[in-house]
Amino acid sequence: MSRSEVLEEIRTTGLIAILRGYAGRAVPSIVESLIAGGCRAVEVTMNSESAVDLIAELAERFKGRARIGAGTVLSPQDAEHAIRAGAAFLVAPNLNPQVLQVANAKGCAVFPGAMTPTEIEQAYSLGADAVKVFPSDVLGPAYIRAVRAPLPNIPLVPTGGVSQANAADYIRAGAIAVGVGSHLVPKAATDGTMPQLVQTATEEFLAVIQSAKRALSPS
Repeated sequence: MSRSEVLEEIRTTGLIAILRGYAGRAVPSIVESLIAGGCRAVEVTMNSESAVDLIAELAERFKGRARIGAGTVLSPQDAEHAIRAGAAFLVAPNLNPQVLQVANAKGCAVFPGAMTPTEIEQAYSLGADAVKVFPSDVLGPAYIRAVRAPLPNIPLVPTGGVSQANAADYIRAGAIAVGVGSHLVPKAATDGTMPQLVQTATEEFLAVIQSAKRALSPS
């Protein structure tokens, strides 16, 4: 799948699930539940235990069913390792031009983090497919709307503090998708309750997101 196809799939679904700090046998079960709930993009952060091996395992196991990406990609070395493992996209909390250079050279979709209009425009000019606005909860959906006014051509993915209560507001403000972590995969869940909790949370998030997207579509 090309990087443009990855971006379009994320745009259509409107959700990137973020797995941070999960490891071992529980992870494939979590991803299975995310997919069952309708999610098609899952980000494994590089500061998780054995992240590269986990990305490789998930990319192979869920090939054709979900795009497995790497998050918290802070260096070109991280980018190289993640892409080699099979990551379909790279996400970072910051803007590191060297990470974008690796992604662009390898043809991998990349979503660097930025906050100000200057950073957002710079990230896009360096080859970002979309820009992760982080931490989005500091300024909220109104900020996304304000930034979109002068920069309407730059796809934005707010991340940080996104919940079912505000996800639709971010989509209505012009975000193509939102990145969500603990609101999808609760840390307090046990192995027995995790699958259903994750699937239900994913279904509820996507219902809110898709309703907002339909409202924005021309009739």
